Amino acid sequence: MNLPSVMSAVLLTGFGGPEKLVFKKDIPVPSPGFEEVLIKVGAAAINNTDINTRLGWYSKKVSTATENSNELIVSGEDVKDAAWDGQSLKFPRIQGADVCGTIVRVGDGVSKDRLGSRVIVVPMQRTHPYLKPDSAWTLGADGDGGFAQYVAVRSEEAHSIKSSYSDAELASFPCAYSTAENLLHHAAVTKGESVLITGASGGVGSALLQLAARRGAKVIAVASKPKLLEIGTLGAYILVSRNDPLHDQVEKNSVDVVIDVVAGGSFGELLDVLRPGGRYATAGAIAGPIVELDVRTLYLKDLTLLGRTLQSPEVFPNLVGYIERNEVKPLVAATYPLCHLQKAQEVFMEKSFIGKLVVLPWEE
Repeated sequence: MNLPSVMSAVLLTGFGGPEKLVFKKDIPVPSPGFEEVLIKVGAAAINNTDINTRLGWYSKKVSTATENSNELIVSGEDVKDAAWDGQSLKFPRIQGADVCGTIVRVGDGVSKDRLGSRVIVVPMQRTHPYLKPDSAWTLGADGDGGFAQYVAVRSEEAHSIKSSYSDAELASFPCAYSTAENLLHHAAVTKGESVLITGASGGVGSALLQLAARRGAKVIAVASKPKLLEIGTLGAYILVSRNDPLHDQVEKNSVDVVIDVVAGGSFGELLDVLRPGGRYATAGAIAGPIVELDVRTLYLKDLTLLGRTLQSPEVFPNLVGYIERNEVKPLVAATYPLCHLQKAQEVFMEKSFIGKLVVLPWEE
């Protein structure tokens, strides 16, 4: 197949506001290396991590909620701990952890049978040969991602998928749904258990809602009042308004598992509603990473606290199976052309939608 030598892409040029996202049409098309494939990107979804990375939120210098975007920006380009792994971030970087597309070229060590395969890509990759144990390589942060017309990734991280969903719909799955499934997997959620999910209208939250319901759990979904009716169709057993005190809506010591991507000021209340022996799991802190913990609650109730970023090997293949069997459904609120990524991220920060916003690199 004859491929172009250059492509359109959005470069993150440094820490800061949306102005740091620069759309260009003359970026060299990457060449797949050993055991890599080149993917023609069909769609790439937006995630909180894209915003967090742009703002330098992962730096320990930041302690506020992600919604306070004007206060979050790390000053200077010399921040040494603003990447996922606590290291420095290299610019320019093509972001985009959620990728759906088609393999159009293979590198050495990859069978040509993979050409033409429709794939979704693991965002949190653990197969790079130089990685240390218990570490990962993150698409769109440690290396270039999907906010471009082409991206090169390791072949085994590009999972073939057979589905009638559109590229935009498939792109809504990888990051949010694998994060959600990993949390449920490690929290060992089983049929009949009560599971309280915060941020239930967001990408990870709505994925958690569906995947917990798929396991037969009784889901207690927390979201803003205007969004409760819609998320109630996704399998929620009880709907809880985040605008009202949690204690007024959920009894103390009544919940088996809390899956939280919000943290912030509600952290203590979440532990209060857990039953003795309950489990709390988190993979996010959009309401603020610094929380107050009464250690007596932790040990007197025999609670288990879990933080999860690295994903178990079975999580992503299981997710592919759920998608192919239509056991979960995509929630795409809107799509944007790649050249409008700045606007799309601004809309993302307004949090007025349910599900995901998706970028289409081939739409002008």
